[in-house]
Amino acid sequence: MTDNIENRYDFVILFDVKDGNPNGDPDAGNLPRLDAETGHGIVTDVSLKRKVRNYVEVAKEGKEPYAIFIKEKSVLNRTIDLVYSKLGVEFKPVKNENEKSKQVNSEKREEAKKYLCANYFDIRTFGAVMTTGANAGQVRGPVQLTFGRSVDPVVALEHSITRMAVTTEKDSKEQDGDNRTMGRKYTVPYGLYKAHGFVSAPLANQTGFNDDDLELLWTALENMFENDRSASRGMMSTRKLIVFKHSSKLGNAPAQVLFDTVHISKKSLDIIPRNFSDYDVSISREEIPDGVTLVERV
Repeated sequence: MTDNIENRYDFVILFDVKDGNPNGDPDAGNLPRLDAETGHGIVTDVSLKRKVRNYVEVAKEGKEPYAIFIKEKSVLNRTIDLVYSKLGVEFKPVKNENEKSKQVNSEKREEAKKYLCANYFDIRTFGAVMTTGANAGQVRGPVQLTFGRSVDPVVALEHSITRMAVTTEKDSKEQDGDNRTMGRKYTVPYGLYKAHGFVSAPLANQTGFNDDDLELLWTALENMFENDRSASRGMMSTRKLIVFKHSSKLGNAPAQVLFDTVHISKKSLDIIPRNFSDYDVSISREEIPDGVTLVERV
């Protein structure tokens, strides 16, 4: 493992979707998430982190020190218990699962937290709440993301979907001759989304997030859609990853000053964007303050 990072980073990621649903809202029948007042599309930070986790799990085959703590259908308390078992901490049978937390002293809890940070990529990257069950404490991650927001308003289209087959003989007799409509599907014809991210060096030093982890994070953001395809998400791609590297741990300029140097505009006001090529992306390099280095990853 390499040394912990010594610089602050801020970054902008641009990604797009074509004929797909980038992030369905379960409270709205899985419609694409929208800002109700402006019509701009939204993709949550949780959705983007999930894609980073999925990429790292596939790329590193789920092995330590790049294991993933928060994954589909995982039992978090079971993982915490396993760590305590490795550290030689045994629990007496209890009726209430949460009573285990009373049996772990602060020294062992700190040891368990360090073990989890050292061996689980998403914990030392994004942090985690591990206070349930045996209680391994809480970790504040050095990498944080904002919601992704579309550059222009998007339109959510609704499609009827049908099936040619049925499940039972009864269904076959009852539905013979009709179109067997079974549901709806929602898509965005096209949307270019922008999200912002931050990497804190002081917090990285607390979790053990290092240069290798940082490089893996950039690679994951660049490729997070490549192994996460589905028919419902259509065509999604990372288009730009713009990184601002500060020369110090605490930073040399406010994040918003750096983000404001990135400009995105339609090539023509008369067109309705349907491709990334319909946009111009430029960076006002002369406005970047001293002590900050620009790195265009994609």
